[in-house]
Amino acid sequence: MRITRVLSASLLMLGLAVAPAAADSSPTPTDSASADADAPTRAGTSFRTATEIEQGRTATASGSTGDYLYWSFPADSGQRPTVKATVKLPQTHATQTWQVDVYDGLRRRQSCQYGSQTRTAAAGVADVELACTLRTVRAWSEAWANDPLPGTYYLRLTAVGVGTADLGLPVSTEVRVDSKDIGGAAAVDGSLAEPLVPGIAVKSQADEDGSKDSSPVLSAIEPEDGWASGWWSDRWVWTVIGGALAALAGVGGYTLTRGSGRPSRVPPGA
Repeated sequence: MRITRVLSASLLMLGLAVAPAAADSSPTPTDSASADADAPTRAGTSFRTATEIEQGRTATASGSTGDYLYWSFPADSGQRPTVKATVKLPQTHATQTWQVDVYDGLRRRQSCQYGSQTRTAAAGVADVELACTLRTVRAWSEAWANDPLPGTYYLRLTAVGVGTADLGLPVSTEVRVDSKDIGGAAAVDGSLAEPLVPGIAVKSQADEDGSKDSSPVLSAIEPEDGWASGWWSDRWVWTVIGGALAALAGVGGYTLTRGSGRPSRVPPGA
């Protein structure tokens, strides 16, 4: 009977723990048309002038073959961003090779786990599609490592090895960033004091000095629920499950080893 009560309490705790996880994992329906209504329609020409975009929205821009087009987007710990870019080429062009590169907040080039980061469009092809899936963003990393860290990421799109005849030809581009939440599998013991976003050092220094001057902060975007918002992960669920199983094992072991008590034939003083 005691074991039944303990088991019921453990299952109740497990249900309470799993409920927030199920709520967080369920996607929120959004209207794609309204989500992209206010998306940027231009691109920057350098890291400092990169156009800020939010994840889940398709940004567009017009440019010329040979230009460097830059966008920036936020990525938080536990996310695995996937960058997709589509370049619509002019009707008449020679063979062109396009490439998309992604840099983190320290402007370190990040490698792609998979995806067509570089593709070549033959003469007359109408468009070229590129994709790059990054490694999972970690909450903390060693200083010597090149692991993706929370903060601003830069997307650079350009044509490489373009012939002289194609330089300056008009092109139109579409870029989109989506992320998959990896959860507790990517959790690490540690976190950054601040996300790697442009201007964060200037802002932090102003806060410490108590100055009321509006410090220039170059990055105005952040995840929808704020930085490091994904504190909940399935690691909590497995921790609760492990604790419940350990408690049940302890109660069961005690019940099996304690016996039925003092035999009735043995006097109390024996």
